[in-house]
Amino acid sequence: MANLLELKGVHTHIGAYHILHGVDLAIPEGQLTMLLGRNGAGKTTTLRTIMGLWQASQGTVHFKGRQIGGPGGQLATPLIAEGGIAYVPENMGIFGDLSVKENMVLAARKARTADDLDTQRLEWIFGLFPALKKFWLYPAGKLSGGQKQMLAVARAIVEPRSLILIDEPSKGLAPSIIQNLISAFNELKRQQTTILLVEQNFAMAKALGDRVAVMDDGRVVHTGSMAELAGDEALQQRLLGLSLATHQ
Repeated sequence: MANLLELKGVHTHIGAYHILHGVDLAIPEGQLTMLLGRNGAGKTTTLRTIMGLWQASQGTVHFKGRQIGGPGGQLATPLIAEGGIAYVPENMGIFGDLSVKENMVLAARKARTADDLDTQRLEWIFGLFPALKKFWLYPAGKLSGGQKQMLAVARAIVEPRSLILIDEPSKGLAPSIIQNLISAFNELKRQQTTILLVEQNFAMAKALGDRVAVMDDGRVVHTGSMAELAGDEALQQRLLGLSLATHQ
């Protein structure tokens, strides 16, 4: 299977801190890859480096065969986004003072007003997240935590994207909302959308992941199938220091 995204020998420094130490990572097209690891392993830094929010000091990031990151080929974040990558940060990145509608219009590169949004795609998104239709004219800052996360994901998919990077979407959410997100991500998978997902909820990781990459100390230390990792407690203990069965 072709790789949509490839990181080769990526190092990232943030100020005086050396965070990524030679990350090698390949993301197959049309699959959902989980990015797991202990706190501080470098997962968020990896996503932000892919988006160009932090620049790789060494190594390369290639997307669809074209270099988008690393010395000599670093693209600006808006150009990376225009190329077909969407990013849902851990803090969701929504505009609290704007309505749900206004947030969605801002996320759509080709839309100036809500009338410019793809009506069929918008109805599909409402099918995934009915609350967004109900609160279409509400200020986003007044939504619940789960509804804000739905809006953050909806903004990322308001237009078709080749790759979606998502950082810990289930953090702090109720089980019912997490199940809603799982259903939405499964629908994206059925549409062959490629997803790189950082997640600490291991039940969610097991339910969604096709592939998995595990990070430790700024490096990828394991890649393989999610089913293989989910079924091997010894491997879980070695890589993550815990058993997934006891952290649902």
